[in-house]
Amino acid sequence: MPHNLTISTSDIIHSLKLSCQIPDVVKAIASQSIITEAAKAAGITVTPEELQQEGDDLRFAKKLVKAKDTWAWLEKHHLSVDQFEELAYNNILARKLANHLFSNQLEKHFYEHQLHYVAAVTYEVIFEERDLALEFFYALEEGEINFPDIARLYISEPEARRAYGYQGLRYRKDFRPEIAAAVFAAAPPQALKPITTPKGVHLIWVEEVIQPQLDEQLRQKIITESFSDWLKQEINTMKIVVQLDSDEAQEELLDILLPKTK
Repeated sequence: MPHNLTISTSDIIHSLKLSCQIPDVVKAIASQSIITEAAKAAGITVTPEELQQEGDDLRFAKKLVKAKDTWAWLEKHHLSVDQFEELAYNNILARKLANHLFSNQLEKHFYEHQLHYVAAVTYEVIFEERDLALEFFYALEEGEINFPDIARLYISEPEARRAYGYQGLRYRKDFRPEIAAAVFAAAPPQALKPITTPKGVHLIWVEEVIQPQLDEQLRQKIITESFSDWLKQEINTMKIVVQLDSDEAQEELLDILLPKTK
């Protein structure tokens, strides 16, 4: 077994091909190109102060407290200081462009799609047999057992069991339609009559239904989602030619029109 290994650019490209990651890389490159051109057209700029703050925020997010931690992280990711600055610059540019494009449309979008942002806090156990799920549903209604006890008994995955089947806070679009209809018609706290889907029989405890408010967190969520949808549409209009091997630079190896997604 060799003790030393030298990896070339062509090795990396070959690995990306075999791991089917090329389309994701192409999409990222196309996205950045679109953002750069659109920001330029809109007259969006980045100040040195914004760049410094973004760099500080990146280091904080990645827990790079000391200078040596930052250097080690840069080395691990094969980034120069200039490239780290470019990363920070691109983050700011994307954020400013997203706000430029969609901040004025927030309230209109929110009121037109308000139902999409109703959220619920739920717990869930999935059974194989409907009769067993019904038995526990009636036991819950009669107060003979509580939901954490059911979760401890019938959830096999350790982390989910420790959390008693907690599903977190999820929006209407995050639920299957047949489950969403029941969840958002509930009067929490309440157990739902078991719902059968291809995954099994769902016994769900609705802890809370939260009506949407256009606070800062939701504002950023709407802007981010709108920007992501816009980028997808822009990419779908591009014809992208990818040339991966220098000795075949005159040949179009991949003539990719990225799949259209909604």
